Amino acid sequence: MQKESPHPLGILPRQEIGQLIAGGHVELGAPALKNQIQPASLDLRLGQKAYRLRASFLPGAGRTVLQCLDDQLLMHEIDLSGGAVLETGCVYLVPLQEKLNLPPHISARTNPKSSTGRLDVFTRVICDRGEQFEMLKAGYQGPLYVEIAPRTFSVLARPGDSLVQIRFRRHQEEGKEHNNIIRSQTVSIDLSGADADGIIGWRARRHSGLVDLSNIAGHKARDYWQALSAPHGRLILDPDEFYILASKEAVQIPIDEAAEMAPIAPEIGEFRAHYAGFFDPGFGLSQAGGAGSRAVLEVRGRDVPFMLRDGQAVAKLDFERLTQTPDGLYGENGSHYQAQGLRLSKHFEL
Repeated sequence: MQKESPHPLGILPRQEIGQLIAGGHVELGAPALKNQIQPASLDLRLGQKAYRLRASFLPGAGRTVLQCLDDQLLMHEIDLSGGAVLETGCVYLVPLQEKLNLPPHISARTNPKSSTGRLDVFTRVICDRGEQFEMLKAGYQGPLYVEIAPRTFSVLARPGDSLVQIRFRRHQEEGKEHNNIIRSQTVSIDLSGADADGIIGWRARRHSGLVDLSNIAGHKARDYWQALSAPHGRLILDPDEFYILASKEAVQIPIDEAAEMAPIAPEIGEFRAHYAGFFDPGFGLSQAGGAGSRAVLEVRGRDVPFMLRDGQAVAKLDFERLTQTPDGLYGENGSHYQAQGLRLSKHFEL
């Protein structure tokens, strides 16, 4: 399937991520897991310990992450080796197993995995001397850390669990990053396409049980989620409640492109989407078993109740070129989210 693209700048596909690993530019810290290298991204894994923090932070220029963990910020250290509960309302920092030694023309960006967003677990990757979340400048060399803040469900985490993923981009000039967005697709809410049971979405139940990140399909969905209907194509979002909804539009990611979910504008209403946003090449394509795939949207109400209407635009997909076609497409080896409609995290069984 591999073919050369006329666009040498852009997102690196799986085979080039493998080359970064082989060349020592990405240190895994442990043998790679099956499917850890995705068609256009790499899953990052939790390390052996977590730090309970008083607050989120950015180290800023000239400071490492560990230099910031003084008595004003660090509350205590947690051993994850036997599994540990990360509780709602708390902020944790976990060193990741992977480290970077990026070439001067390669930058990276991170994002929550789909399952992470659908659990309402807020995550952001930070690095030494970092002045932004999620962004790794071209040529960055050093460790990676993930900030974890469960919002709705407390989670049981262990070393090796993967909550975030990373993408790599090639730039033409050293130190100068290249905007590779080629087009955008509006994403709107579907409040009319109910399933056979009349369900158009789910609202998270507060004070539910623990979610074990390693227990796939091991949690009864209705113990954690309330099914929703939308009479007359309208749904009122309650403040600070978390919802899983689906897009009205089908999404297809071409074999030589990747996409990322992004907000349209802050003034669209009293809600926000979580945007666990990487879409890999092959998502939604019939040749990879994904015909008709929808985007699943993680939505949280803000300060006042807000009425969503069917077809209301809430986000957009930004498409970027890959440097070449990946040697495997999303969903070819099976995926919980290929060919999805309205679908909860893989941890839940209806």
